[in-house]
Amino acid sequence: MEATGGLTNPMREPELDVMVEELKRKESPSSMVGILDDDSHAWKHLERTLMRTKQFLRIAGTAAAIVILAVGGMLMRSARAQSEHGDDGESRIQQGFAISPVPLNLAGKNRALVGHGSYLVNGPAMCAACHNPGPNNASWLPGGNPFFGQPLQINPATFMSGGRNLGTLGSTNIIARNLTPDGTGLPAGLTFAEFLLIMRTGVDRDQVHPPCSGTPEPGCVPPPNDGRLLQVMPWPYYQNMTDHDLQAIYEYLSAIPCVAGPPAPSLLHHDCD
Repeated sequence: MEATGGLTNPMREPELDVMVEELKRKESPSSMVGILDDDSHAWKHLERTLMRTKQFLRIAGTAAAIVILAVGGMLMRSARAQSEHGDDGESRIQQGFAISPVPLNLAGKNRALVGHGSYLVNGPAMCAACHNPGPNNASWLPGGNPFFGQPLQINPATFMSGGRNLGTLGSTNIIARNLTPDGTGLPAGLTFAEFLLIMRTGVDRDQVHPPCSGTPEPGCVPPPNDGRLLQVMPWPYYQNMTDHDLQAIYEYLSAIPCVAGPPAPSLLHHDCD
């Protein structure tokens, strides 16, 4: 066989077709139907990549062909992952807007973050189950309690406004906070840096129920619980969320309506204007 460009043993056309089709077969399982279909951007990109690979393989040796096809496999797997992530992310954004129980102020907001945040807040995180007025889970409208076999309807008037008594530690009641934006537009009056610190560490910046220094009395949290940290609120689980997820939750809470709550000086009060 004649050497070409310093590479020996160029491959024959039938061998090229077999190798390329084998790559496509291995990297295109049935689970990818609808993700890398014939009309998808990712699939068309991969087709072009494979065609260019075939052209190169006509003058390349077998060893080079194996290396290049291995790289092609990695490219296909990468494209598949990107397609799945992109489709999944967009579907979560759309679902988030569909399940938000309140109108949203998107002015100056990142729309994608708001939608993704709604998906988390109203879906897997179930934030309204605690951040409602109580007693118990009072987040439903009359006739909208799904546990009674009724179509789910969240009460928009008290959405995320807090007030529910989540139980006692010693003699101290643990009350869910008002997470709606205040008059400055900040959820619970928190900057994102403050919100992120709370979600990562559980620190209670309001220090509503400090640790008891002696005999437990109302207003303090007895050991072994640490009153410097938020109690009941599941921040030990939420702290493992990505920065992107937490930013999305913050963006969504910034977009929901302010709820004034009880009069000042209650911790739950917001000046909405």
